[in-house]
Amino acid sequence: MIDTNNIIETMNMIRLYNLDIRTVTLALSLRDCIAEDTDTVCEKIYNKIKKYAKNLVEYADELADEYSIPIINKRIAVTPISFIGESCKDPDYVKIAQTLDKAAKEVGVNFIGGFSALVEKGCTKGDNLLIESIPEALATTERVCSSINLASSKTGINMDAVLKMSEIIKKAAEVTADRDGIGAAKLVVFCNVPGDNPFMAGAFCGMGEPECALNVGVSGPGVVRAAVEALPKDADMSELANKIKEIAFKITSTGELIGRKLAQRLDIPFGVIDLSLAPTPAPGDSVAGIFQAMGLEHAGAHGTTAALAMLNDAVKKGGIMASSHVGGLSGAFIPVSEDAGMIEAATIGCLTFDKLEAMTCVCSVGLDMIAIPGKTPTDTIAGIIADEMAIGMINKKTTAVRIIPAHGKDVGDKISYGGLLGEAPIMPVNTLSSTNFVQRGGRIPAPIHSLNN
Repeated sequence: MIDTNNIIETMNMIRLYNLDIRTVTLALSLRDCIAEDTDTVCEKIYNKIKKYAKNLVEYADELADEYSIPIINKRIAVTPISFIGESCKDPDYVKIAQTLDKAAKEVGVNFIGGFSALVEKGCTKGDNLLIESIPEALATTERVCSSINLASSKTGINMDAVLKMSEIIKKAAEVTADRDGIGAAKLVVFCNVPGDNPFMAGAFCGMGEPECALNVGVSGPGVVRAAVEALPKDADMSELANKIKEIAFKITSTGELIGRKLAQRLDIPFGVIDLSLAPTPAPGDSVAGIFQAMGLEHAGAHGTTAALAMLNDAVKKGGIMASSHVGGLSGAFIPVSEDAGMIEAATIGCLTFDKLEAMTCVCSVGLDMIAIPGKTPTDTIAGIIADEMAIGMINKKTTAVRIIPAHGKDVGDKISYGGLLGEAPIMPVNTLSSTNFVQRGGRIPAPIHSLNN
Protein backbone atom coordinates (compact mmCIF):
# COMPACT_ATOMS: atom_id res chain seq x y z
CA MET A 1 0.00 0.00 0.00
CA ILE A 2 1.33 3.46 -0.93
CA ASP A 3 2.05 5.67 2.08
CA THR A 4 0.77 9.18 1.29
CA ASN A 5 2.93 10.70 4.01
CA ASN A 6 6.09 9.25 2.43
CA ILE A 7 5.11 10.70 -0.97
CA ILE A 8 4.53 14.14 0.53
CA GLU A 9 7.78 13.96 2.49
CA THR A 10 9.79 13.05 -0.62
CA MET A 11 8.16 15.87 -2.59
CA ASN A 12 9.10 18.33 0.17
CA MET A 13 12.67 17.00 0.18
CA ILE A 14 12.93 17.89 -3.51
CA ARG A 15 10.96 21.14 -3.49
CA LEU A 16 12.14 22.69 -0.23
CA TYR A 17 15.43 21.08 0.76
CA ASN A 18 17.44 20.54 -2.45
CA LEU A 19 17.21 16.74 -2.62
CA ASP A 20 18.64 15.67 -5.94
CA ILE A 21 20.55 12.98 -7.76
CA ARG A 22 23.90 14.73 -7.77
CA THR A 23 25.35 12.63 -10.57
CA VAL A 24 24.76 9.65 -12.82
CA THR A 25 28.14 8.45 -14.01
CA LEU A 26 28.68 5.97 -16.83
CA ALA A 27 31.76 3.88 -15.98
CA LEU A 28 33.32 2.65 -19.21
CA SER A 29 36.28 0.34 -19.76
CA LEU A 30 38.70 1.48 -22.47
CA ARG A 31 40.99 -1.53 -22.21
CA ASP A 32 40.04 -2.64 -25.71
CA CYS A 33 41.19 0.76 -27.04
CA ILE A 34 44.86 -0.09 -26.54
CA ALA A 35 47.00 0.24 -29.68
CA GLU A 36 50.57 1.08 -30.68
CA ASP A 37 49.65 4.39 -32.31
CA THR A 38 48.20 7.38 -30.43
CA ASP A 39 45.88 8.32 -33.29
CA THR A 40 44.43 4.82 -33.32
CA VAL A 41 43.95 4.92 -29.54
CA CYS A 42 42.18 8.28 -29.82
CA GLU A 43 39.90 7.03 -32.59
CA LYS A 44 38.94 3.94 -30.58
CA ILE A 45 38.30 6.00 -27.43
CA TYR A 46 36.17 8.52 -29.27
CA ASN A 47 34.07 5.86 -31.00
CA LYS A 48 33.51 3.84 -27.83
CA ILE A 49 32.41 6.83 -25.77
CA LYS A 50 30.04 7.93 -28.54
CA LYS A 51 28.60 4.42 -28.76
CA TYR A 52 27.93 3.86 -25.07
CA ALA A 53 27.14 7.39 -23.89
CA LYS A 54 25.12 8.73 -26.82
CA ASN A 55 21.81 8.47 -24.93
CA LEU A 56 23.02 9.07 -21.37
CA VAL A 57 21.99 12.73 -21.10
CA GLU A 58 18.73 12.32 -23.02
CA TYR A 59 17.53 9.36 -20.96
CA ALA A 60 18.61 10.96 -17.68
CA ASP A 61 16.66 14.11 -18.52
CA GLU A 62 13.61 12.03 -19.41
CA LEU A 63 13.74 10.22 -16.07
CA ALA A 64 14.21 13.48 -14.19
CA ASP A 65 11.05 14.82 -15.80
CA GLU A 66 9.15 11.57 -15.34
CA TYR A 67 9.88 11.31 -11.60
CA SER A 68 10.27 15.06 -10.91
CA ILE A 69 13.64 14.43 -9.29
CA PRO A 70 16.50 16.67 -10.47
CA ILE A 71 19.54 14.90 -11.91
CA ILE A 72 22.19 17.60 -11.69
CA ASN A 73 25.20 16.07 -13.45
CA LYS A 74 25.75 13.47 -16.13
CA ARG A 75 29.30 12.18 -16.27
CA ILE A 76 31.61 9.51 -17.66
CA ALA A 77 34.46 7.68 -15.92
CA VAL A 78 36.97 5.69 -17.95
CA THR A 79 39.83 3.28 -17.38
CA PRO A 80 42.93 5.06 -16.01
CA ILE A 81 44.46 6.56 -19.11
CA SER A 82 48.03 5.76 -18.06
CA PHE A 83 47.22 2.10 -18.84
CA ILE A 84 45.76 2.94 -22.23
CA GLY A 85 48.43 5.31 -23.53
CA GLU A 86 51.36 3.25 -22.27
CA SER A 87 51.01 0.82 -25.16
CA CYS A 88 51.80 3.51 -27.74
CA LYS A 89 55.29 3.70 -29.24
CA ASP A 90 55.22 7.48 -28.85
CA PRO A 91 52.31 8.25 -26.48
CA ASP A 92 50.73 11.70 -26.58
CA TYR A 93 48.68 11.94 -23.41
CA VAL A 94 47.58 15.51 -24.05
CA LYS A 95 46.08 14.43 -27.36
CA ILE A 96 44.25 11.60 -25.60
CA ALA A 97 42.91 14.08 -23.01
CA GLN A 98 41.68 16.34 -25.80
CA THR A 99 39.94 13.36 -27.42
CA LEU A 100 38.21 12.57 -24.13
CA ASP A 101 37.13 16.20 -23.93
CA LYS A 102 35.79 16.22 -27.48
CA ALA A 103 33.79 13.04 -26.95
CA ALA A 104 32.44 14.29 -23.61
CA LYS A 105 31.32 17.53 -25.19
CA GLU A 106 29.57 15.77 -28.07
CA VAL A 107 27.58 13.42 -25.83
CA GLY A 108 26.71 16.34 -23.53
CA VAL A 109 28.22 15.29 -20.20
CA ASN A 110 29.67 17.94 -17.90
CA PHE A 111 32.79 16.02 -16.79
CA ILE A 112 34.80 12.98 -17.83
CA GLY A 113 37.11 11.38 -15.27
CA GLY A 114 39.91 8.89 -15.65
CA PHE A 115 42.93 10.91 -16.77
CA SER A 116 44.50 8.94 -13.98
CA ALA A 117 47.32 6.75 -12.76
CA LEU A 118 47.75 4.36 -9.82
CA VAL A 119 51.25 4.85 -8.45
CA GLU A 120 51.02 3.93 -4.77
CA LYS A 121 53.99 1.56 -5.07
CA GLY A 122 55.88 3.13 -7.96
CA CYS A 123 55.60 4.63 -11.43
CA THR A 124 55.89 3.02 -14.84
CA LYS A 125 57.02 4.93 -17.91
CA GLY A 126 53.39 5.54 -18.86
CA ASP A 127 52.53 6.79 -15.38
CA ASN A 128 55.37 9.30 -15.49
CA LEU A 129 54.42 10.57 -18.93
CA LEU A 130 50.78 11.01 -17.93
CA ILE A 131 51.69 12.84 -14.71
CA GLU A 132 54.00 15.22 -16.58
CA SER A 133 51.22 15.97 -19.08
CA ILE A 134 48.54 16.82 -16.50
CA PRO A 135 48.96 20.63 -16.38
CA GLU A 136 48.75 21.01 -20.15
CA ALA A 137 45.99 18.41 -20.46
CA LEU A 138 43.78 20.18 -17.90
CA ALA A 139 44.59 23.64 -19.26
CA THR A 140 43.57 22.71 -22.82
CA THR A 141 40.35 20.85 -21.97
CA GLU A 142 37.11 21.84 -20.28
CA ARG A 143 35.61 18.60 -19.03
CA VAL A 144 38.56 16.32 -18.30
CA CYS A 145 39.33 15.49 -14.65
CA SER A 146 42.47 13.86 -13.32
CA SER A 147 43.26 11.71 -10.28
CA ILE A 148 46.39 10.00 -9.03
CA ASN A 149 46.50 7.37 -6.29
CA LEU A 150 49.64 7.91 -4.21
CA ALA A 151 49.17 5.58 -1.26
CA SER A 152 47.27 2.63 0.16
CA SER A 153 46.97 0.77 3.43
CA LYS A 154 48.55 -2.26 1.75
CA THR A 155 51.56 -0.60 0.10
CA GLY A 156 52.34 2.55 2.08
CA ILE A 157 52.94 6.06 0.70
CA ASN A 158 54.96 6.73 -2.45
CA MET A 159 56.78 9.86 -1.30
CA ASP A 160 58.52 10.34 -4.64
CA ALA A 161 55.09 10.60 -6.26
CA VAL A 162 53.82 12.83 -3.43
CA LEU A 163 56.62 15.31 -4.09
CA LYS A 164 56.10 15.12 -7.84
CA MET A 165 52.37 15.70 -7.55
CA SER A 166 52.92 18.77 -5.34
CA GLU A 167 54.83 20.26 -8.28
CA ILE A 168 52.17 19.19 -10.79
CA ILE A 169 49.34 20.66 -8.68
CA LYS A 170 51.14 23.98 -8.43
CA LYS A 171 51.89 24.04 -12.14
CA ALA A 172 48.29 23.10 -13.02
CA ALA A 173 47.12 26.11 -11.00
CA GLU A 174 49.72 28.42 -12.54
CA VAL A 175 48.92 27.59 -16.18
CA THR A 176 45.23 28.24 -15.51
CA ALA A 177 45.77 31.32 -13.31
CA ASP A 178 43.55 33.36 -15.64
CA ARG A 179 40.70 31.05 -14.54
CA ASP A 180 41.56 31.06 -10.82
CA GLY A 181 43.58 27.87 -11.09
CA ILE A 182 40.75 25.70 -12.44
CA GLY A 183 43.34 23.10 -13.51
CA ALA A 184 44.08 22.29 -9.86
CA ALA A 185 40.35 22.16 -9.09
CA LYS A 186 40.03 19.30 -11.61
CA LEU A 187 42.92 17.36 -10.08
CA VAL A 188 42.87 15.19 -6.95
CA VAL A 189 45.35 12.84 -5.27
CA PHE A 190 44.20 9.84 -3.25
CA CYS A 191 45.03 7.19 -0.70
CA ASN A 192 42.97 3.99 -1.10
CA VAL A 193 41.14 5.26 -4.16
CA PRO A 194 37.91 3.36 -5.02
CA GLY A 195 37.36 2.27 -8.61
CA ASP A 196 33.58 2.86 -8.61
CA ASN A 197 33.35 6.46 -7.37
CA PRO A 198 30.84 8.51 -9.42
CA PHE A 199 32.03 11.90 -8.11
CA MET A 200 34.60 14.14 -9.78
CA ALA A 201 37.43 14.81 -9.90
CA GLY A 202 38.28 11.30 -8.71
CA ALA A 203 36.01 9.12 -10.82
CA PHE A 204 37.53 6.41 -13.00
CA CYS A 205 36.54 2.91 -14.09
CA GLY A 206 38.52 0.54 -11.88
CA MET A 207 40.37 -2.46 -13.23
CA GLY A 208 37.95 -4.88 -11.58
CA GLU A 209 34.88 -3.18 -13.03
CA PRO A 210 32.73 -4.57 -15.88
CA GLU A 211 32.75 -3.35 -19.47
CA CYS A 212 30.35 -0.61 -18.45
CA ALA A 213 28.08 0.20 -15.53
CA LEU A 214 26.00 3.05 -14.20
CA ASN A 215 27.06 4.47 -10.83
CA VAL A 216 24.87 7.00 -9.02
CA GLY A 217 25.78 9.67 -6.50
CA VAL A 218 22.99 11.05 -4.32
CA SER A 219 23.02 14.12 -2.14
CA GLY A 220 20.76 15.88 0.34
CA PRO A 221 22.51 17.76 3.14
CA GLY A 222 19.62 20.23 3.10
CA VAL A 223 17.20 17.38 3.77
CA VAL A 224 19.27 16.12 6.71
CA ARG A 225 19.59 19.64 8.14
CA ALA A 226 15.83 20.17 7.97
CA ALA A 227 15.18 16.82 9.68
CA VAL A 228 17.62 17.61 12.49
CA GLU A 229 16.14 21.08 12.97
CA ALA A 230 12.67 19.55 13.30
CA LEU A 231 13.72 17.44 16.30
CA PRO A 232 13.13 18.76 19.82
CA LYS A 233 16.03 20.87 21.08
CA ASP A 234 16.64 18.39 23.88
CA ALA A 235 16.81 15.34 21.59
CA ASP A 236 19.86 13.30 22.58
CA MET A 237 22.62 12.02 20.29
CA SER A 238 20.95 8.65 19.72
CA GLU A 239 17.78 10.39 18.53
CA LEU A 240 19.84 12.60 16.21
CA ALA A 241 21.64 9.57 14.77
CA ASN A 242 18.39 7.65 14.26
CA LYS A 243 16.76 10.56 12.44
CA ILE A 244 19.78 10.92 10.14
CA LYS A 245 19.71 7.16 9.41
CA GLU A 246 16.00 7.40 8.56
CA ILE A 247 16.58 10.25 6.13
CA ALA A 248 19.65 8.56 4.58
CA PHE A 249 17.51 5.47 3.97
CA LYS A 250 14.94 7.51 2.05
CA ILE A 251 17.55 9.45 0.07
CA THR A 252 19.36 6.24 -0.91
CA SER A 253 16.13 4.47 -1.89
CA THR A 254 15.24 7.36 -4.19
CA GLY A 255 18.69 7.36 -5.76
CA GLU A 256 18.76 3.63 -6.39
CA LEU A 257 15.32 3.75 -7.99
CA ILE A 258 16.47 6.36 -10.51
CA GLY A 259 19.82 4.64 -11.07
CA ARG A 260 18.28 1.27 -11.83
CA LYS A 261 15.67 2.79 -14.13
CA LEU A 262 18.36 4.66 -16.07
CA ALA A 263 20.63 1.60 -16.29
CA GLN A 264 17.71 -0.43 -17.60
CA ARG A 265 16.91 2.21 -20.19
CA LEU A 266 20.55 2.32 -21.31
CA ASP A 267 20.68 -1.51 -21.31
CA ILE A 268 23.76 -1.62 -19.09
CA PRO A 269 24.33 -3.02 -15.56
CA PHE A 270 23.60 -0.95 -12.49
CA GLY A 271 26.81 -0.51 -10.53
CA VAL A 272 26.70 1.16 -7.12
CA ILE A 273 25.02 3.99 -5.32
CA ASP A 274 27.33 6.42 -3.56
CA LEU A 275 25.31 7.89 -0.71
CA SER A 276 27.62 10.80 0.01
CA LEU A 277 26.22 14.06 1.35
CA ALA A 278 27.65 16.36 -1.32
CA PRO A 279 26.94 20.03 -0.54
CA THR A 280 26.54 22.95 -2.93
CA PRO A 281 26.94 26.72 -2.52
CA ALA A 282 23.13 27.03 -2.56
CA PRO A 283 21.65 28.36 0.72
CA GLY A 284 20.63 25.52 3.03
CA ASP A 285 22.39 22.80 1.03
CA SER A 286 25.31 22.64 3.43
CA VAL A 287 27.02 20.04 5.60
CA ALA A 288 28.19 22.92 7.80
CA GLY A 289 24.51 23.80 8.22
CA ILE A 290 23.89 20.33 9.68
CA PHE A 291 26.51 21.03 12.36
CA GLN A 292 24.68 24.23 13.29
CA ALA A 293 21.36 22.36 13.41
CA MET A 294 23.01 19.90 15.80
CA GLY A 295 23.87 22.78 18.15
CA LEU A 296 27.33 24.03 17.15
CA GLU A 297 27.69 27.78 16.68
CA HIS A 298 29.58 27.23 13.42
CA ALA A 299 31.65 24.66 11.57
CA GLY A 300 35.05 24.63 13.20
CA ALA A 301 33.84 24.90 16.78
CA HIS A 302 35.12 22.32 19.24
CA GLY A 303 32.83 19.34 18.75
CA THR A 304 32.76 19.64 14.95
CA THR A 305 34.82 16.48 14.45
CA ALA A 306 32.52 14.50 16.77
CA ALA A 307 29.44 15.83 14.97
CA LEU A 308 30.94 14.87 11.60
CA ALA A 309 31.83 11.38 12.84
CA MET A 310 28.24 10.78 13.95
CA LEU A 311 26.85 12.22 10.71
CA ASN A 312 29.14 10.11 8.53
CA ASP A 313 28.35 6.91 10.41
CA ALA A 314 24.59 7.49 10.48
CA VAL A 315 24.49 8.25 6.75
CA LYS A 316 26.29 5.00 5.99
CA LYS A 317 24.10 2.92 8.32
CA GLY A 318 20.91 4.34 6.85
CA GLY A 319 22.11 3.96 3.29
CA ILE A 320 23.33 0.40 3.62
CA MET A 321 19.84 -0.64 4.76
CA ALA A 322 18.38 0.79 1.57
CA SER A 323 20.75 -0.82 -0.92
CA SER A 324 22.91 -3.92 -1.22
CA HIS A 325 25.20 -2.14 -3.68
CA VAL A 326 26.66 0.85 -1.86
CA GLY A 327 30.08 1.89 -3.07
CA GLY A 328 32.20 4.81 -4.14
CA LEU A 329 33.06 7.13 -1.27
CA SER A 330 29.78 7.25 0.70
CA GLY A 331 29.53 9.55 3.70
CA ALA A 332 29.80 13.30 4.21
CA PHE A 333 31.91 15.57 2.01
CA ILE A 334 33.53 18.73 3.36
CA PRO A 335 34.64 20.66 0.24
CA VAL A 336 35.25 24.25 1.32
CA SER A 337 34.41 26.05 -1.93
CA GLU A 338 31.28 23.95 -2.59
CA ASP A 339 29.57 24.41 0.78
CA ALA A 340 28.07 27.80 1.66
CA GLY A 341 28.48 27.18 5.39
CA MET A 342 32.10 26.08 5.00
CA ILE A 343 32.84 29.15 2.86
CA GLU A 344 31.41 31.43 5.55
CA ALA A 345 33.23 29.63 8.38
CA ALA A 346 36.57 29.78 6.54
CA THR A 347 36.06 33.43 5.60
CA ILE A 348 35.47 34.59 9.17
CA GLY A 349 38.25 32.39 10.55
CA CYS A 350 36.14 29.83 12.42
CA LEU A 351 37.36 26.99 10.23
CA THR A 352 41.12 26.54 10.02
CA PHE A 353 43.27 24.32 7.85
CA ASP A 354 44.31 22.22 10.85
CA LYS A 355 40.68 21.70 11.89
CA LEU A 356 39.81 20.58 8.38
CA GLU A 357 42.62 18.03 8.52
CA ALA A 358 41.30 16.69 11.83
CA MET A 359 37.82 16.38 10.34
CA THR A 360 39.15 14.27 7.48
CA CYS A 361 39.92 11.51 9.96
CA VAL A 362 36.20 10.77 10.24
CA CYS A 363 34.60 12.00 6.99
CA SER A 364 34.53 10.82 3.39
CA VAL A 365 37.46 11.83 1.19
CA GLY A 366 39.64 14.55 2.73
CA LEU A 367 41.00 18.05 2.14
CA ASP A 368 38.74 19.14 -0.67
CA MET A 369 38.55 22.33 -2.75
CA ILE A 370 40.75 24.36 -0.43
CA ALA A 371 42.47 27.47 -1.79
CA ILE A 372 45.89 28.38 -0.40
CA PRO A 373 48.37 31.17 -1.23
CA GLY A 374 50.02 30.76 -4.63
CA LYS A 375 53.43 31.33 -3.07
CA THR A 376 53.12 28.19 -0.91
CA PRO A 377 56.28 26.12 -1.51
CA THR A 378 55.85 22.80 -3.28
CA ASP A 379 57.54 21.08 -0.33
CA THR A 380 54.81 22.42 1.97
CA ILE A 381 52.15 21.14 -0.42
CA ALA A 382 53.93 17.77 -0.40
CA GLY A 383 53.80 17.79 3.40
CA ILE A 384 50.06 18.53 3.32
CA ILE A 385 49.52 15.64 0.91
CA ALA A 386 51.70 13.26 2.95
CA ASP A 387 49.76 14.02 6.13
CA GLU A 388 46.46 13.27 4.43
CA MET A 389 47.78 10.09 2.81
CA ALA A 390 48.94 8.95 6.27
CA ILE A 391 45.45 9.46 7.72
CA GLY A 392 43.99 7.25 5.00
CA MET A 393 46.72 4.64 5.18
CA ILE A 394 46.58 4.16 8.95
CA ASN A 395 42.78 4.28 9.20
CA LYS A 396 42.21 2.05 6.14
CA LYS A 397 39.92 4.63 4.56
CA THR A 398 39.88 6.73 1.43
CA THR A 399 41.43 10.15 1.83
CA ALA A 400 42.26 12.76 -0.78
CA VAL A 401 43.67 16.21 -1.38
CA ARG A 402 42.20 18.67 -3.89
CA ILE A 403 43.98 21.90 -3.20
CA ILE A 404 44.35 25.08 -5.27
CA PRO A 405 47.55 27.13 -4.85
CA ALA A 406 46.01 30.35 -6.21
CA HIS A 407 48.72 31.91 -8.37
CA GLY A 408 49.26 35.59 -7.55
CA LYS A 409 46.81 35.49 -4.63
CA ASP A 410 47.27 35.49 -0.87
CA VAL A 411 45.28 35.30 2.35
CA GLY A 412 42.46 37.83 2.14
CA ASP A 413 41.80 37.10 -1.54
CA LYS A 414 39.45 34.47 -2.93
CA ILE A 415 38.94 32.26 -5.96
CA SER A 416 35.60 31.97 -7.72
CA TYR A 417 34.34 29.41 -10.24
CA GLY A 418 30.57 29.72 -9.98
CA GLY A 419 28.17 26.80 -10.27
CA LEU A 420 28.80 23.72 -8.14
CA LEU A 421 32.51 24.54 -7.72
CA GLY A 422 31.58 27.76 -5.90
CA GLU A 423 34.18 30.08 -4.40
CA ALA A 424 36.69 29.90 -1.59
CA PRO A 425 38.77 32.28 0.54
CA ILE A 426 42.53 31.81 0.43
CA MET A 427 43.35 29.98 3.69
CA PRO A 428 46.65 30.36 5.52
CA VAL A 429 48.90 27.32 5.85
CA ASN A 430 51.65 26.51 8.31
CA THR A 431 54.85 28.25 7.19
CA LEU A 432 57.27 25.88 8.93
CA SER A 433 59.49 24.03 6.46
CA SER A 434 58.80 20.44 5.43
CA THR A 435 61.68 20.35 2.94
CA ASN A 436 64.17 18.06 4.64
CA PHE A 437 61.43 15.53 5.36
CA VAL A 438 59.67 15.32 1.99
CA GLN A 439 62.90 15.48 -0.01
CA ARG A 440 63.99 12.14 1.46
CA GLY A 441 61.76 10.42 -1.09
CA GLY A 442 61.30 6.68 -1.16
CA ARG A 443 58.27 4.95 0.29
CA ILE A 444 56.75 5.22 3.76
CA PRO A 445 56.13 1.55 4.62
CA ALA A 446 52.63 0.18 5.01
CA PRO A 447 51.42 -0.14 8.63
CA ILE A 448 51.50 -3.45 10.49
CA HIS A 449 47.78 -4.00 9.99
CA SER A 450 48.42 -4.35 6.26
CA LEU A 451 49.71 -7.86 7.01
CA ASN A 452 46.24 -9.29 7.45
CA ASN A 453 46.14 -12.05 4.84
